Amino acid sequence: MQLSPRQEQIVAIVKRSGPITSQQIAAELNLTRAALRPDLTILIMAGILEARPRVGYFLSSKPTQALVAEEIKKIRVGDIKGLPRVIRSEASVYEAIVSMFLEDVGTLMVVDANGHLEGVVSRKDLLKAAIGGGDLQKMPVSVIMTRRPNIICTTPEEPVLAAARKIIEHEVDALPVVRPVAGSPPKLKVVGRLTKTTITRLFVELGEGNH
Repeated sequence: MQLSPRQEQIVAIVKRSGPITSQQIAAELNLTRAALRPDLTILIMAGILEARPRVGYFLSSKPTQALVAEEIKKIRVGDIKGLPRVIRSEASVYEAIVSMFLEDVGTLMVVDANGHLEGVVSRKDLLKAAIGGGDLQKMPVSVIMTRRPNIICTTPEEPVLAAARKIIEHEVDALPVVRPVAGSPPKLKVVGRLTKTTITRLFVELGEGNH
């Protein structure tokens, strides 16, 4: 959560002098109590401050870790997902290697002509193909990719915490972010990707108060 300059001032005052009344805070900032009320409400709802009648405002007893955990639980995959890095299923293994190098990613989503997910190919898959020999320029990437339904996916609506747990439990570097498409059999439209790097960046931003 990004605090406004005034809210940061309020937190600093409470940290230094709390418990402290709203009237005392207003006097320090040369403001009216009414002008402060929205900021105090936001700080209480965010779990940063607490208030008690006839006592005043004081810093929340919740540990910082709990506040960060609460913030993470509110974030959805769609809020932080990156652009999908895809390759067509008929592309060659050689083209996949080049694409992965140029895009500087560890996983490519394999899609059909309509952008529907067909598979996933990782650095490990490409390395195995290269070591195994064969003509990489003629070998289609569909031969070595992991196919549906053996692909772990996420959706824009899924909580980031749940998606991160999938990455850990299944020991993968990235998850395709998909939306179901009606049909028989049902399809999955690739709309993004969620990676370990994305989640690490989110954690750093939360720690620095920039999210």
